[in-house]
Amino acid sequence: MYKRKKKFAMIGVAGFIAVRHLQAIKDTGNDLLAVLDKFDSVGCIDNYFPDAHFFVEFERFDRHIDKLKRTGTKIDYVSICSPNYLHDSHIRFALRQGANAVCEKPLVLNPWNIDALEEIEKETGKKIFNVLQLRLHPSIIELKEKIDKGPPDEIYDIDLNYITSRGRWYQISWKGDIHKSGGVATNIGVHFFDMLTWIFGDVKENIVHLSEPDKAAGFLRLERARVKWLLSIDYNDIPAEEKAKGKRTYRSIRLNNKEIEFSKGFTDLHTETYKKILAGSGYGLNEARKSIDTVYAIRNSSPVGLRGDYHPYLKKIL
Repeated sequence: MYKRKKKFAMIGVAGFIAVRHLQAIKDTGNDLLAVLDKFDSVGCIDNYFPDAHFFVEFERFDRHIDKLKRTGTKIDYVSICSPNYLHDSHIRFALRQGANAVCEKPLVLNPWNIDALEEIEKETGKKIFNVLQLRLHPSIIELKEKIDKGPPDEIYDIDLNYITSRGRWYQISWKGDIHKSGGVATNIGVHFFDMLTWIFGDVKENIVHLSEPDKAAGFLRLERARVKWLLSIDYNDIPAEEKAKGKRTYRSIRLNNKEIEFSKGFTDLHTETYKKILAGSGYGLNEARKSIDTVYAIRNSSPVGLRGDYHPYLKKIL
């Protein structure tokens, strides 16, 4: 039977993560008809969908999508790769145009935004999907299966250390504005918190030890784990042995003091995410809620300093 290609539009095509969405749309055999970004450095489109209509003004993009719909070419999905604080608005736009939304993480910045989006889903009959690609990483799936099959009353000790250095530009861009990005814990950590609650259960206690523009750290007590976490964008925080290898990113997750290897296997996770969405089994609002609750609480907590169960690496970088 002939399978109709799905028609996509994209908001935020000039952003860093957009290329993975372009690749995923192409890999799944679908079409991208229109793209929007206020920045015009979007030559990467030529490698994927050179015939896509490009707009730098939302109003003209809106009019084009509406014209397509009225002339019988309806957009099936809008992929949203815009700055975090705009996700909520762009999701609403997609659904009101009769399309489903595929949105990068974090889905929204505040828990109550999810409640409002649930109402729009009901009103329009369309769905909102979040990119939670770590749930599709082979090593993470293997870990979840191991925990699920393990003793139900065992409490695990987790150390999460993720340092992904960024240059001076970061703090000048929207990412450096906590009101737009949600801060470091939200912008670079939300998918880790989603992964941890997916595997180890709901958050029972959430303590923040450090919260600065370029780094954050804290402790989470989950149903089945005690998690010490540290996130940073400061190159100076990368371990010396990793710097010596020329690396600008350091990623480590230790389970009961044993390293979990998941540094590889990231390249096609967006394509796998799209495959799940197109098959009708993507991650929706309910799956996104726990991590949004977690990072919102972190963002609005007062740091307690080096007290209690803080991440041991904090002493090395403070």
